[in-house]
Amino acid sequence: MKTIDIVVPCYNEQEVIAAFYAETSKHVTAITDYSFRYIFVNDGSRDNTLLLLKGLAADHDDVRYVSFSRNFGKEAAMFAGLKNSTADYIIVMDADLQHPPALFPELIAGIEEGHDCCAAYRTTRTGERKIRSLFSQSFYKLNNKLTNTKMPYGAVDYRIMSRQMVDSLVALPEKERFSKGLFCWVGFDTKWIPYENVERTLGTTKWKFSGLVKYALDAIISFSVFPLRLLSILGASISVIALLYGLFLFIKTIMFGKDIPGYASTIIILLFLGGIIELSLGIIGEYLARIFTEVKQRPIYIEKESNLDKDKNNEKSN
Repeated sequence: MKTIDIVVPCYNEQEVIAAFYAETSKHVTAITDYSFRYIFVNDGSRDNTLLLLKGLAADHDDVRYVSFSRNFGKEAAMFAGLKNSTADYIIVMDADLQHPPALFPELIAGIEEGHDCCAAYRTTRTGERKIRSLFSQSFYKLNNKLTNTKMPYGAVDYRIMSRQMVDSLVALPEKERFSKGLFCWVGFDTKWIPYENVERTLGTTKWKFSGLVKYALDAIISFSVFPLRLLSILGASISVIALLYGLFLFIKTIMFGKDIPGYASTIIILLFLGGIIELSLGIIGEYLARIFTEVKQRPIYIEKESNLDKDKNNEKSN
């Protein structure tokens, strides 16, 4: 019997934990020939998420949990789940039920066809604010133009992966992770499954617009050096323009005599060049900040407690 681990990052999800387990269990029990196990990752929740996970683990033998010492972010939570998985296939999904478990049979069928990964993408964004939808669409277009990690519009983390693909992801040493990009970067054969957006009915979203902007910047900077190349092109262009303008002033002075300098044009040029310099320093600083984070070699997360030892003890007893 093949095994499947379901990795579920959780941050302040006390309102949805019970409903999530009940809903996914309906679909899991209907799937034969597979043994399922849940790996919930508590990402430093400030509510009763951990207590509820402990209660689930006490009542259900298929529930495992890992709890962080503080909030390290969803990317770290997904990494922890993948790192602690041992199954033949691994499903990654959110706890808010916006990733419909009804897709389980289709995901499994896709990977059994021989694909290394079967991933879902949203065809609609029903219930989402227009500005957020516009920002999301713009991000996918910009990312696909600037990087080599091409992602379909509406791609989400919800997917099933082979053991080989998960091992490849876990082997990547970087601390600043953008999983959607890493899923594409490692390669492997991926089948995409469309689904309609499911509105969240329990709990509240943990993503703020400012957080999404930062997430998008992290994605582009993690997989593209185009912003740095753009600075080189911009610098070279300004140098050429300045040279041509200087040549123009030189010829004009020879032909028509000395001209009185204009205050307005001088200020505009200074402000323009000053803005370019500040922008350049900001972009370079973003890359340096990530280098600074990587070279410190701090762990991606710190585990405070877990019940995964239960599986190790069972293996020893067997």
